[in-house]
Amino acid sequence: MEPSTTEELFTTMNRFKPHTGLFALVLAAIFLAGCQGSVSQKSPIHINPNMDRQERFEAQEANPFFADGRAMRPPVKGTVARGFLKEDAALWTGMTESGAWTSIPVPVTMELLERGRERYDIYCSVCHGLAGDGKGIIMTGGFGFVPAPTYHSDLLRAQPDGYFYDVVKNGVRSMAGYGSQVPMKDRWAIVAYVRALQRSQYADVSDVPENER
Repeated sequence: MEPSTTEELFTTMNRFKPHTGLFALVLAAIFLAGCQGSVSQKSPIHINPNMDRQERFEAQEANPFFADGRAMRPPVKGTVARGFLKEDAALWTGMTESGAWTSIPVPVTMELLERGRERYDIYCSVCHGLAGDGKGIIMTGGFGFVPAPTYHSDLLRAQPDGYFYDVVKNGVRSMAGYGSQVPMKDRWAIVAYVRALQRSQYADVSDVPENER
């Protein structure tokens, strides 16, 4: 029976108002259930297929687009990799702009010395020995190598820090350089540890902290 007055109409609407939210929820559930598991025979919409099927080249492959035929492009002249600008000559070469050897340009901390000891034991001790005396296993094993010098000679104790850095990086005489294996920070760590080894062999009582004598 239809309501006869406006007042009766509002009364009927208010009667169903508390159930409106529930009705909407049931309707949504029916809609989602109807979509679940449906299969479409239509091709999927692909917004930009060119990104999937773009032309590409493998390393060392020829590329006719460029005049030199190379797919791998050389860096633009003057390009420097991030973190390798090397503006500080002393830090990267062990020498000043004028070519003079430098002192260790980083703070010498216990952490640096520990790192230097670790790297030294890996790369240097096999020839120079754990104590820096030139009696590493390569030198004492009868393999016929040119003997490694001891760090405790007057000649090497007098050499500047930058000299040792350069030797670690570039090598000297029959010793090959480790520049490709030991990064810049570790080179200075090794130099600091070599200095500690030298000091350990020529230290006196005054070099030892009073509370540890």
